[in-house]
Amino acid sequence: MSDLRISEAFLYMDYLCFRALCCKGPPPARPEYDLVCIGLTGSGKTSLLSKLCSESPENVVSTTGFSIKAVPFQNAILNVKELGGADNIRKYWSRYYQGSQGVIFVLDSASSEDDLETARSELHSALQHPQLCTLPFLILANHQDKPAARSVQEVKKYFELEPLARGKRWILQPCSLDDMDALKDSFSQLINLLEEKDHEAVRM
Repeated sequence: MSDLRISEAFLYMDYLCFRALCCKGPPPARPEYDLVCIGLTGSGKTSLLSKLCSESPENVVSTTGFSIKAVPFQNAILNVKELGGADNIRKYWSRYYQGSQGVIFVLDSASSEDDLETARSELHSALQHPQLCTLPFLILANHQDKPAARSVQEVKKYFELEPLARGKRWILQPCSLDDMDALKDSFSQLINLLEEKDHEAVRM
């Protein structure tokens, strides 16, 4: 092979290396999903979302109206609209449902029987609401680190999820602030459901 051909070969290899290192372009944008997060006051919605956003726990203040957080994950960004859970606010929840692509419902698994019954009623209403009934649901049985916490199986039976949510996309997971890996895994499962819904919409 002539010296000219050898030089051309080396130049072409240098060009390929340059393109591989410098010309990849920006990484593809992560998809974004708009979610609504509901649950009674004290269920731990604000603390869980703040922890996922790596915010200091000292700055957490219970939501009285609504707040919006962009929660980043490796394969998606969740724009979560958290609604306050006080008695005088819950009646206005439905005003904020429009545009939601998924639902996060947080319940205190260690709460009193009265609060658990109220949470059950609110979840049933959400599952049957016209703007939410076709959306993926992530139901978090929070405060599993407390002695009085009910197991996921107890929550599933008490909330009658099997008959009520049959045919819907829903996930029921235990969680606590002490186990962030499990919490992140729960949200990863929700993102999978959101992606499946996206793919179905494209096929239609």
